[in-house]
Amino acid sequence: MFEFAQDALDIPSGTIRATVLIETILAAFEMDEILFELRDHASGLNAGRWDYIFSVIKKFRSRDDMVLPDRAQVTMRVPFMSAYADLLVQTCHRRGAHAIGGMAAFIPSRRDPEVNAHAMHKVRDDKDLEAGKGFDGTWVAHPDLVRVAEEAFDAVLGDAPHQKHAPGPERRVSGNDLIDTAVPDGAVTREGVRVNVSVALQYVAAWLGGNGAVAIDNLMEDAATAEISRAQLWQWIRRAVPLADGGAVDEHLYRELRDAELERLEGAGAGGDRLRRAAELLERLVLRETFEEFLTLPAYRDLVEPKAV
Repeated sequence: MFEFAQDALDIPSGTIRATVLIETILAAFEMDEILFELRDHASGLNAGRWDYIFSVIKKFRSRDDMVLPDRAQVTMRVPFMSAYADLLVQTCHRRGAHAIGGMAAFIPSRRDPEVNAHAMHKVRDDKDLEAGKGFDGTWVAHPDLVRVAEEAFDAVLGDAPHQKHAPGPERRVSGNDLIDTAVPDGAVTREGVRVNVSVALQYVAAWLGGNGAVAIDNLMEDAATAEISRAQLWQWIRRAVPLADGGAVDEHLYRELRDAELERLEGAGAGGDRLRRAAELLERLVLRETFEEFLTLPAYRDLVEPKAV
């Protein structure tokens, strides 16, 4: 994350300060209150987009009218995510605090020029959007992306360390804007289901091996993105969501895609025993009637409970 001036909220030099992650839908409704209560410690707010999306899915998981499409379609440009970002900038700048953007998941490759160019383009587009909305800084997932982010913000800020003087986007964001999760042309597809299965399997297997952030298919996946994947699977199955390419999401489709992904990943030499343990855990999470609050809770039990031999 970029460093900025010391004057946020008139906090004395030397005071320990931090940006506060706004990564749940309920926190989005209380940004002013959070900044006020933490005024002696907070330098600003940070748009933690991936946990935020997971929070929206989790909070409204029983609503048929609030089912999100394939994860790849839920970008910062869709209406409810754009409203969240706009409100965060407006709230911070009204109080003289820094608004810090979120992390694009794309990561560069030093071995594949095509993958690298695609990642740089996607991250540049993301950072151009954030700088244009009024953010003062941002996160990146890889050191090679720092320059990309700097260029995007320099194009807007020039020599200024921030743009707190700007009020942010002019539109008035309402509570309805935050929870209107309709995504124009959004759809759930068989490929979207497969990607969720694959990401959840690979991430949980890596997590069981001690890794909390994992590069999967040139995207940086962490607990939040794995949570999105398994939460969508649970919700799509419970709601029998129709697929844009025919059929609906059900237990049979999940198991079919899960088995195919296991075969593919094991054929590539990935995971071993941890992959099978991940598959067992994911099945318990996805096919149970009730929703597990966090996937790490049963995952921790998997780590500490003795296995039958």
